[in-house]
Amino acid sequence: MKIPKDRVRFNVGGRIFETTSTTLANAGRNSFFGALFSENWSLKQPNSDSFSNCEFFIDRNPDCFSVLLDLLRTGDLNIPTNVPERNLYREASFYGLLDHVRSAKWGQFDGNRLRHSRSVTGRAPGDGTAIRAGPDGGCCVAHGSVVHVYDWIMEEHPPLNLDYQRVNDVAWVDSENIIISACERLGRGDGGMGLFSKSTGELRYKFQVCHENQVKSFTAGALCTSSDFKIFSSCKGRSNEYGIGVWDQVTGKQIDFFYESPGWSLGDADKLQWLNGSNCLLVATLFPRKDNCYISMLDFRDKRMVWSWSDFGAPITVDEKRVRDTIAMEDSNAICVVNEYEDLGFMDLRMNGGSVKWSSRSRMMKGKLSDEPCYPKLALHGGQLFSSMDDCISVFCGPDWVLTSRLRRDYGGSICDFSIGGDRLFALHSEENVFDVWETPPPPIS
Repeated sequence: MKIPKDRVRFNVGGRIFETTSTTLANAGRNSFFGALFSENWSLKQPNSDSFSNCEFFIDRNPDCFSVLLDLLRTGDLNIPTNVPERNLYREASFYGLLDHVRSAKWGQFDGNRLRHSRSVTGRAPGDGTAIRAGPDGGCCVAHGSVVHVYDWIMEEHPPLNLDYQRVNDVAWVDSENIIISACERLGRGDGGMGLFSKSTGELRYKFQVCHENQVKSFTAGALCTSSDFKIFSSCKGRSNEYGIGVWDQVTGKQIDFFYESPGWSLGDADKLQWLNGSNCLLVATLFPRKDNCYISMLDFRDKRMVWSWSDFGAPITVDEKRVRDTIAMEDSNAICVVNEYEDLGFMDLRMNGGSVKWSSRSRMMKGKLSDEPCYPKLALHGGQLFSSMDDCISVFCGPDWVLTSRLRRDYGGSICDFSIGGDRLFALHSEENVFDVWETPPPPIS
């Protein structure tokens, strides 16, 4: 793309700035500055005067304009102490440069280079139960019957609730829509699932479960979404509607239901994970929700359970204890599990019903657990494996999942949940109603 290097002069709030059309083109076609260009990226001239004498007046903050212009010139974001970040974000929104600011503030996610950015104290009474990272760098936190929503600059949006019933899980459909799953209230038809606007808190629609052509009230549990615009949730009804429901993300209509078979557990699932490569759904019901653990892979195309494992009837040794979380690793055809001592275990997805191979090299602690332990959680991102334990998060890398780094903060107590998304890691603490934000610093200037 050939861009003419014309000089451009701006008068912003009484201060004069001079730059080139090449620099302004870095803002992109959809920005404020993109409107100054023609289709072939030639700068539009507002009158017949020579372009060198043309000056554009903008009645905005000149200090913020200076920072944003420098960002377009160099790609680096340097915020002087006299410029409040909130003001800068407001001006960046006006010019259509929020994405530029966000990408300059932190780099591509790398668990081994994460640095603590900030801690955010919640306003809700009691402890948080779940935190979910949004695709744009924001997050949402479930506290009892309310979900608190934060954008990427950590400003809080209107809180969400579904009939003020206890929230079981939260999931982002996209950067503007959030799903809540909640308990039903007997006799009222409250609870279930709802889709909300992140920005306004508006309930856009409630999801329904149909059983034998009748709409049923239900308790919705674990949530996940797929790349082909489907929403999955574990469901418990009062009749026979126990299993995994499937809804169309666009219309909100139920399109499928996988019923729970006798002797197995689907409706009480703690965790769902969609696997794009195999077009299957991981469903895990874990201790202590049930006395035993049930992990399965469901193929909805032919309503078949293609892989399963349970510790039912198996002896539990002192070292292994119970499986507390699990995650599927498609690239290595494996299921990873973790116990309360943060021992990692692995199962081969190519072998149905095999045993867990525990890795003692991953053991982070032995002996007595804390008085109020938070059970470990697992996450997989960019080929790195993350496991929380007490007040820290461990990072494992390589084919043998070697421990490479640990993230820890001294404030807030044990980590009850964490989530990765939008190139950030969010860690929710159990004791002080606070969550931490971890970011990867931008790459150094070469």
